[in-house]
Amino acid sequence: MERSEKKRRYDETLAAVVLVLVGIGLVLLYSTSAYNGSVKFHDPFYYLKKQGFATLLGLLGMVIIARIDYHRWVPFAIPGYLAAIALSVAVLLFGDEYNGSKRWLSLGPLSFQPSEFAKVAVILFLACLVSRYSRRMGKFKTMVLMMLPVLPIVGLVGASNLSTAIIILGIAVVLIFVASPKYSQFIWMGAAGVGFMAIFLAMESYRLERIAIWQHPEKYEKGYQTLQGLYAIGSGGLFGRGLGNSVQKLGFLPEAQNDMIFSIICEELGLIGAGIIILLFLILIWRFFVIATKAVDLLGALIASGAMAHMMIQVILNIAVVTNTIPNTGITLPFISYGGTSVMFLLMEMGLVLSVSSLIE
Repeated sequence: MERSEKKRRYDETLAAVVLVLVGIGLVLLYSTSAYNGSVKFHDPFYYLKKQGFATLLGLLGMVIIARIDYHRWVPFAIPGYLAAIALSVAVLLFGDEYNGSKRWLSLGPLSFQPSEFAKVAVILFLACLVSRYSRRMGKFKTMVLMMLPVLPIVGLVGASNLSTAIIILGIAVVLIFVASPKYSQFIWMGAAGVGFMAIFLAMESYRLERIAIWQHPEKYEKGYQTLQGLYAIGSGGLFGRGLGNSVQKLGFLPEAQNDMIFSIICEELGLIGAGIIILLFLILIWRFFVIATKAVDLLGALIASGAMAHMMIQVILNIAVVTNTIPNTGITLPFISYGGTSVMFLLMEMGLVLSVSSLIE
């Protein structure tokens, strides 16, 4: 019997962990945002309803994409990447600015964050490109040529969203690393990357200011959010205050439902609850790794590796920012932070990985 005629078997562990994270995310989002929604919009369910609608769209997209053979997306890789560049240019020209960041495009009553689409577009585009030239990946010249197409989107996204640019760059490096037989060449790539980041940070004074705030948050007005987040983490202790009993979310920690939601998790659920959330992400990353190693071809392995890199980098960056381990970069916690565009495209990305897992014998 042909593979296409066989009943598809998806990675059940991956699907289960995704659904658990989505469910926990909605509960935690409501707990964190109810006060803010009541004060700003006279509706404690305001953020939950918007996130819930985006989640339903994302789950529908995940189911549909999972049922489609991932090879069928290859012809859309280049158009998708060009669309990501076009949308990033549109953000710079016509984007809406919220809290000092220009990251959104408005489509009537709906707002859309193109950088979230760009992450998925880069994974598919680079997976197709690298798998096509896999036999030449041992040459340093080929590795550089693979990176060049990614730099425009990194630059465009980085102009308004440095954290997402770092994630996209990280995804690209991981995909090239996975396909390369020679690892010593990455020393030079790493050195070039550090140099690029140093120049990029020095180009804008506000980026250098973020480093100063990170080192001494108590000396700057903009360090207020960081300090309040740390107070929330410290007050949670081992078992937390209990779900819904956070004090910091009552106006002390600004926009707690966004990037800083992990600090409220620590306050309400304590170290134990935060540890369970981290464990779920580790299981998710482990399943990506398993799917990548067992994939039927390099394209599938690269798609799973790209999703693994995306999840790993984003989770690490978010938790590192919340704990003030690195300067504040404004990055969300996958599936849990408020952000409709983010959760929708994340779920579609999960559908792509599930499609890869369905062809594994």
